[in-house]
Amino acid sequence: MKLMVINGPNLNFLGIREKDVYGTMRYEDLCRYITEEAQKRGHTVSVLQSNREGKLIDFLQQAYREHVEGIIINPGAYTHYSYAIRDAIAAVRLPCVEVHMSNVHAREEFRHKSVIGPVCAGVIAGFGKHSYLLAVDAVKSIIG
Repeated sequence: MKLMVINGPNLNFLGIREKDVYGTMRYEDLCRYITEEAQKRGHTVSVLQSNREGKLIDFLQQAYREHVEGIIINPGAYTHYSYAIRDAIAAVRLPCVEVHMSNVHAREEFRHKSVIGPVCAGVIAGFGKHSYLLAVDAVKSIIG
């Protein structure tokens, strides 16, 4: 299965920002972990990141053009207000799972609402780096 993992703003600062929430793993280590674990499951995966909303939309459209079979997206703070990303996910019509490393429902009130989740097959949150692998398995189950 060909997957694309798309990470939004500030994920590149893992290991630097809010260590009490996100831990000490660096972004590069997260990317390596996702790639290696997906390969062990027989999947190819590209892991992309941007701090810019438009670039995340470009990645989603790229997934469509490259015949990616499933998308895993951590939109970061865009989760709560980016109707543009929501529309792009709906437009590409690929199986998509929203992920978050932290349990967004145990955090600030504004993090409890996602405008992205309703156009995704599901949302996985609160399992740290393992959230991504749970999403890999979820996309696999959707595709069959």
